[in-house]
Amino acid sequence: MDYKSSLFSFEGRINRARYWLASLMILCAMFFSLFMLAVICISHDISTGPLSINLVGISASIKFKLTHDDASAALFPRVAVLAMRLVFGWCYAAISIKRLHDRNKSGWWIVPYLVAPGVCSQFDEWLGDSWPAVFISYATGIAFLWGLIELNCLKGTRGPNRFGPNPLARRDTRSSWDQHSELGLVPHSAGPSAGV
Repeated sequence: MDYKSSLFSFEGRINRARYWLASLMILCAMFFSLFMLAVICISHDISTGPLSINLVGISASIKFKLTHDDASAALFPRVAVLAMRLVFGWCYAAISIKRLHDRNKSGWWIVPYLVAPGVCSQFDEWLGDSWPAVFISYATGIAFLWGLIELNCLKGTRGPNRFGPNPLARRDTRSSWDQHSELGLVPHSAGPSAGV
């Protein structure tokens, strides 16, 4: 599986190591993109406000109310950060769903593991301190913690499952050409000449 299909496709399976590597690549790309956006904005004297990409939950990057810093920011950085959130959110969702497929779970498990905690964190202020709000916060926190364990720590299923072959299965790398039979220039029964 190449990196393009690994980061953008929702089909197939990836193992823990590839998931960690892809997560690290996404994190580095986010830092680099935000750094480049800050450099561009500073060099062109554009006000930015706070620059961040929140991928705790896929939906956690949506802001329903603007703070004073957000309102004073120019349109360019806000649109650029929104585009980055969509791209990085898509990539993170793709690798997370493929990792869930490796665990033989449907991609819909991303909802309680990542989306619900993100939505809950968005509406924390609106829910207040009532006992249902506290219960929902604890439930989504536990689901998020279990999702982290599921995605990062647990092994995938052995052998093929309904989502594809095992990503750790040994592949037959032998070709149809046998090099040893081609390199034998002298027959095996040959020896030194009798007269020498």
